[in-house]
Amino acid sequence: MSKLNPYEGFLDGRPLEVILAETSDKIAAQIKAMGADKLTKEPAPGKWSATEIIAHLAETEVVFAVRLRQTLAEDAPTIQPFDQDKWATTFSGISAQQALEVFAPLRSWNLMLIAAALPQSASRPVIHPERGTMTFLTLVETMAGHDINHLAQLQRLAIA
Repeated sequence: MSKLNPYEGFLDGRPLEVILAETSDKIAAQIKAMGADKLTKEPAPGKWSATEIIAHLAETEVVFAVRLRQTLAEDAPTIQPFDQDKWATTFSGISAQQALEVFAPLRSWNLMLIAAALPQSASRPVIHPERGTMTFLTLVETMAGHDINHLAQLQRLAIA
């Protein structure tokens, strides 16, 4: 696993744009398949419910929106890391559907930007204080691997 992209091991060879474009529909299918009880059930103490995972995906999409644009607009910007567990404390009261309603249009917006930026901006540098110098493409790869990881978690929760 790459230090620059901790989700690299989840990438499965499919085009990144395909992975990213499918995520909203896959989340919607999981919401429909799981039902309210399964969506809010914590799988274990301290582990996120499906709703919390979907809310995390929505919040992370906000972060990626800023990181992608900052990388294209600035010369080797330093991006801000965040503590996902501390951010998760704000999930209370958010439904899975509400989180999807935030995620889906943001993802669509980010996909338009990615399509316009690649391949010519793939090597634009961005600095992550904990991971080092990354590129625009590394951010996109991280998004895709992050999606695959969390979609697999949702699938496991659906059959649990």
